[in-house]
Amino acid sequence: MEITAALRPMLGSLAKADGVFGCVGRADAGTVEEHVYDLVLEAQEAWASHAVAGAQGPTSPAEVGEVLKKTTEEQAMALMTCLSAEDLVFPGRMRRDPEHARRAVERVVRLLGWGAVWWTNIEPFDGGGHAWSPVSRHTFDGVVAGVGNGAVVALLQVGDD
Repeated sequence: MEITAALRPMLGSLAKADGVFGCVGRADAGTVEEHVYDLVLEAQEAWASHAVAGAQGPTSPAEVGEVLKKTTEEQAMALMTCLSAEDLVFPGRMRRDPEHARRAVERVVRLLGWGAVWWTNIEPFDGGGHAWSPVSRHTFDGVVAGVGNGAVVALLQVGDD
């Protein structure tokens, strides 16, 4: 079975909640920045009615690349679980069962394999919260992307208050 075919149901499961989007692609079909930017465009189109009038975000894969920072596998797993299960706009509000999200994320990480490289726009800060650099025109967004075993995955949550 091709790795992307095995990853698609996992990302689909993680992205089931409203405002959460996932993608799987072949690593030779574009850069991480291109995959994330395509996912951002998909989210912005789906959530156009929720965006604040006049809000802007990155307008190219290169601009997305400027805000993505490498992260560890452990941090990527925690962030992906959070993006799938918790609400960025209303902290503490659950979107889905966190245990399901954690198991699906663990499977994604196993499929990408040892040595996968991870990026995010989210940075933890003291006090248990997070800061981020926007990848979309929405008030809140968070993305985690990984490359390994010939595949690229990305999980994005967008929201507006």
